[in-house]
Amino acid sequence: MRLTLVMAAVVVVLTMPCAAETLTYVDLVDRLTDLEALAILPVPGETCAQASSYDRASRYDEQTGKYVAWDANGDGGGYIRKEGESFVIAELKGPGCIWRTWSARPLAGHVKIYLDGAPEPAVDLPFSGYFDLSNAPFNYPGLVHDASSGKNCYVPIPFQKSCKIVADPGWGAYYQFTYSTFPEGTVVPTFTRNLKIDELLALERASRIVTKNLGMDPVKRSRSMPTIAKAVSVAPGETVTVASIDGPNAMTSLRARINDNDHPWELLRSVLLKIYWDGEPEPSVCAPIGDFFGTGPGLKQYKSLPMGVTATDAYSYWYMPFGKSAVIELTNEGKSEFATTLFVDVDKLDKPIDQLGRFHAKWHRDAFLPTEDERWIDWTILTTEGRGRFCGVALEVWNPKGGWWGEGDEKWFVDGEKFPSTFGTGSEDYFGYAWCNPHLFQNAYHNQTRNDNLNNTDHVSVNRWQIADNIPFQQSFDGYIEKYYPNSRPTLYAATAYWYLAPGGKDPYKAVPVKDRLNWYEKPVVKKTPGRVEGESMKVISKSGGNAEPQMLSEQWSNGTHLWWTGAGPGDKLTLALPVDKSAKYELSAHFTKAIDYGIIQLALDGVPLGKPIDFFNDGVIPFGPVSFGTFDLKAGEHQLTAEIVGANEKAIKSYMFGLDYVQLNRAR
Repeated sequence: MRLTLVMAAVVVVLTMPCAAETLTYVDLVDRLTDLEALAILPVPGETCAQASSYDRASRYDEQTGKYVAWDANGDGGGYIRKEGESFVIAELKGPGCIWRTWSARPLAGHVKIYLDGAPEPAVDLPFSGYFDLSNAPFNYPGLVHDASSGKNCYVPIPFQKSCKIVADPGWGAYYQFTYSTFPEGTVVPTFTRNLKIDELLALERASRIVTKNLGMDPVKRSRSMPTIAKAVSVAPGETVTVASIDGPNAMTSLRARINDNDHPWELLRSVLLKIYWDGEPEPSVCAPIGDFFGTGPGLKQYKSLPMGVTATDAYSYWYMPFGKSAVIELTNEGKSEFATTLFVDVDKLDKPIDQLGRFHAKWHRDAFLPTEDERWIDWTILTTEGRGRFCGVALEVWNPKGGWWGEGDEKWFVDGEKFPSTFGTGSEDYFGYAWCNPHLFQNAYHNQTRNDNLNNTDHVSVNRWQIADNIPFQQSFDGYIEKYYPNSRPTLYAATAYWYLAPGGKDPYKAVPVKDRLNWYEKPVVKKTPGRVEGESMKVISKSGGNAEPQMLSEQWSNGTHLWWTGAGPGDKLTLALPVDKSAKYELSAHFTKAIDYGIIQLALDGVPLGKPIDFFNDGVIPFGPVSFGTFDLKAGEHQLTAEIVGANEKAIKSYMFGLDYVQLNRAR
């Protein structure tokens, strides 16, 4: 009887008509930094989705129930249709708001945004003009910024009835527009670049919060309770209760006195932070204490809006409401003692508890992967049932062979969708950067906190927080990111997902055993072939243009990698060091790469041409070789192998690239 009454109450709440809401532009801007709003359970009609340039070959076949070309990777130029010479890249129904605009290569071609049926665009700029800080109001550095080659704009663009986005030829490559829609009857302003003074001040305030104020509590609160400070020492095998707090209240800040000097990564990975709400038997937060704060393995300093790590501690400003109680525990499954001090701020609720979800954060590896064969590429970020909001993820990658691990798109399925309402264009694109750029960056909403090598080798840690662009769901959320490289390569993922869920929702994640949290960083054994010099290992002596660096391909290439020369043109030369151990007569051969955008190359050894120029064009990326260059008397020491670009096939895309897999030196008989 009690269950029936509870379910009836849930149905009433979900079906009750909501009073129409009026949102000003200032209200919308404030959502960029409002962490408390994330806990408010979504009402019917509230959604978040994405318009992107994903490869349209990927589709769901209704007749067969199968996913077709689910790993298609031509994600740079997808569009809805052409109108004349222009491309329609988004058609959205209002009321709604674009929260995030991103691109990997915005160029001079104009992108026009038509709102609410107006014949003239509300925004008509070169696509690059959305990101170069030269056009108001897209000129606030905290909201418009580069992140390791990725172009990001977080200036809200609201619309009441409709939004149509059209790109002219030459606009560039790769786009994402992340947008919310609001319940029917919601009133929002139609965006204009001629904002009022209070609206400009709101943008300035938001920009300041996400730049100068990062690391500080983003909301001033009454602090109705004093900060709870608890020094603890947790022995191996022990669980310690750090705090037990009565409700209804909300935890507004959680800090842990942990750092790299005193807490090695193995210990941080061995100690679980658990938080229980309202007497529930299972924790809603269960993550290694280091990873909970958005970076791992180990602690890397960074500052973002909800999370960060400083030289002395780690902080979380996720808003965590509870009704009856909150219990914080630390469980040490390691081999040595763990000591820290936790600081917890608690405040009164300013909304009824039945309107608020409970905060969840779970660390996992390879949990709940799809079972359909055609979805082999999808790696599960989060699967959950009930009503709530997905708010982001911290992803850890173990990539010991190096090369680009993240060709995969994010795919968010909401409330049982067969085709995801968010379909991305690449893993790094979701995290705000581009072109597999290994350089670290930090920002309010996305960060690359760790990358051990310029070839993306070994540990990589990235995170993304979806604040204004959180994903509301009424029944379920299933989030995936494509993973092109298999675990056997090995390339391995682990993730901490962050979301809000109504009480009674399904959170299926259990604590991962400590052995599976620690024991998966094994370097693969690299087989060495006598006389083989890997292209990616060859020292660059000189280059007259472009960039030469390793690029990961597939197992068809030696070590799955080649040396990739890009950004150069006809007449440019690349000279590499070719080491010879012993003076002798050698048979010289080499393996290369062919592709649609590769050039015609003249090779030379110590200044002497090696035969005629070689055309490396092919409609598709393939290994090519062996190419034999004959027999040479070579003295021990360093020789010079030079590649000169002399042109390109008439069918080729004129990028003039060159890929060297390896050089083979065999002693001549």
